[in-house]
Amino acid sequence: MTTLLKTPDAALEQARMLLDKARWAASRLQKSDRAAVLRIAEAVANAGHAKAQAFAEQAVRETGMGVVAHKKLKNEACSKGILDLYRNEDFVAPRIHADRKIVELPRPAGVVFALVPVTNPVATVYFKTLLALMTRNAIVLSPHPQAKGVCVDAARVLMEAAKSAGAPDGIIQVVEAPTIPLIEQLMSDERVDLIVATGGPAVVKAAYRSGNPSIGVGPGNAPVVVDDTADIKQAAKRIVASKSFDNSILCTNESAVLAFNVVADRLLDAMKAERAHICSKDETDKLRALLFTNTGFNVAMIGKDAEVIARAAGFTAPGAKILVTPVDLVQPEEKMVREKLAPVLAFARVQNIDQAISCARSMMRKAGQGHSAAIHSKSEANVMAFAAAVPALRVAVNAGCSLGASGFETNLGPSMTIGTGFHGGSSLGENLTPHAFMNYTRIAYNKDAAEVFGNFAGLDPLSMPKRNVAPVSLAIDNDDQKLRAELRRIILEELKSVLAA
Repeated sequence: MTTLLKTPDAALEQARMLLDKARWAASRLQKSDRAAVLRIAEAVANAGHAKAQAFAEQAVRETGMGVVAHKKLKNEACSKGILDLYRNEDFVAPRIHADRKIVELPRPAGVVFALVPVTNPVATVYFKTLLALMTRNAIVLSPHPQAKGVCVDAARVLMEAAKSAGAPDGIIQVVEAPTIPLIEQLMSDERVDLIVATGGPAVVKAAYRSGNPSIGVGPGNAPVVVDDTADIKQAAKRIVASKSFDNSILCTNESAVLAFNVVADRLLDAMKAERAHICSKDETDKLRALLFTNTGFNVAMIGKDAEVIARAAGFTAPGAKILVTPVDLVQPEEKMVREKLAPVLAFARVQNIDQAISCARSMMRKAGQGHSAAIHSKSEANVMAFAAAVPALRVAVNAGCSLGASGFETNLGPSMTIGTGFHGGSSLGENLTPHAFMNYTRIAYNKDAAEVFGNFAGLDPLSMPKRNVAPVSLAIDNDDQKLRAELRRIILEELKSVLAA
């Protein structure tokens, strides 16, 4: 028998055992009440938070991307920050809507297979794991090969914390030696109930091809408008801080500033004061040649410091947080207005909001649809016109786009996974939250007023009153029966693997 996609049998069988173990663990966790679930989530969040600095340092060493201090902030926000945000939400108990005569019963997905990108490795491990646990799901993490060391270490810390708090063994697991063929096999495995794919377009498309329910996201390419009503100093400060945050590897980072001509020079001066290096035409040409190859963006420059990128391009920018490249053409044909996961920001002048909208739509024509945009303005009319016209599903106002669109500086759901909706090729149109990890069974009564709605107060599937059942002396507990069947199957697979070797 030919091995599928040349995946070694032993590696594939070992990975499949992770899914078996996860399915068993999920069935156990789904019998836990809210207090037990919260206790497990708290232990995991605290353990991750305690290692935020250490894993930030390790991630930068391993990947060569980003800024340690900023990764630490993301790790903290995606551990205790996420827990605190959702602590008071109940994802376990039934919800009774007497006015609508409906009862909603939470139904977790089961086994979540989560892909982790190289750009935000630890924060994504924390984020997706907590969302899974709070909704009583098991999670199997699949890190990007270039960040597998730190992801495996982080996952192990979370595993131990979960087990110490009473979680079933296998509720958090990680693929320690990920390869593309192996991941494709696992994504199509029937034991996976939900795939959450954060990464490049190829990964997302593979998830949607898998045949399993999937949440994938498209690339960003955010325009940011600064109009003639904006607070110019604040806008400059926020844009530079956003574009330099973790060296611009969040997919919500700004790609191009579209500044009203009447404020453009003042904005550039204010950005200089915030340590932006304004490039000459020659320097812009050098950056264009460095950053874009025949196959796309130069991945060697992803997440590098502005000074490092400048030197690689052939000029110096001492002390610069970001490099600003003035351009005349705002269309996909101008490479500098494309997505850049690096602290390099295009800058164009526009006459008014209509031209800004036209430029934003043009630059997003091939990439960034459904993702993010930003505007710095005190004009509600301009904000409304921009948001209604650009193909973005989140528009940050008077906030840096990196942390604004991702929900950390706005009241959007804080997220490491940004849905791009129909136009961006995603099944998710909003920031990923725990709600995406579960469905609800809805008990719906006849709406006829003569049909009385039942009294469900105090009833819970986890603590239903005992029913009178005729005793069967030789009956085996259904859960034990399932467990024994699973164990027999796992043992048989192990024997087959050994014999085949």
